[in-house]
Amino acid sequence: MIRQHILIVEDENHLGVGIKYNLEAEGFRVTLVEDGPTALRLIGNTGAGVDLMILDLMLPGMSGYAVCEAVRQRGIHLPVLMLSARTLAEDRTRGFDVGANQYLAKPFELPELISRIKNLLQSTPPRPEPPPAVETVAVQSTAFGNVEVNFATHEVFVAGDPQRMTPKELRLLKYFVEHPNRVIGRQELLSEVWEMPGDLQTRAVDQFVARLRKIIETNPAEPRHLLTIRDAGYRFLPEGPAS
Repeated sequence: MIRQHILIVEDENHLGVGIKYNLEAEGFRVTLVEDGPTALRLIGNTGAGVDLMILDLMLPGMSGYAVCEAVRQRGIHLPVLMLSARTLAEDRTRGFDVGANQYLAKPFELPELISRIKNLLQSTPPRPEPPPAVETVAVQSTAFGNVEVNFATHEVFVAGDPQRMTPKELRLLKYFVEHPNRVIGRQELLSEVWEMPGDLQTRAVDQFVARLRKIIETNPAEPRHLLTIRDAGYRFLPEGPAS
């Protein structure tokens, strides 16, 4: 049986470590992070692997409100227990408005925290056993169309001519090569290639894809390998589109 995984997002280290210690004693698997962007990277675009999040409201840089709202905007429904020293009704209301399931004011008694966690987990459908993982093959070199790439040596040839690519451009191309023929959203690329929150509003992905096309496509205006899927993301076709 899979141990339920709890993610604690708390910048007060002594408090976070104390909660982690006690929850591990209760049999949970626990991860402690101190800021919102790190939490969002761990949760990813699906929330798979996290059963419950304990979320402090006052975090550096990105508030607990913003973290919770970002999780809900991704369509992730894991239970969220929000912690805060704020006790005003409007603070609790705002927490519930952004998607928190419960709100617990600091200071709190440990038995109450554990009781609330167990109640939330009992009222949430259990996380199913994961299917056998399909391992991503770490590609060291590839060839498609008139392009040859050696990721280990950072060598790129198009129609036999050497091309210069930045490390980030190579990393993006490598991610496409390792995930061929499926639609990859911008949020996934931000998370996996840039290691940034998937909800971040930026044109970086589109700009880098445009730069890749100028290098690898014979006609960047009519790409054959790196296609845009409207309102969904991008799709890499090593063999080009079917005729």
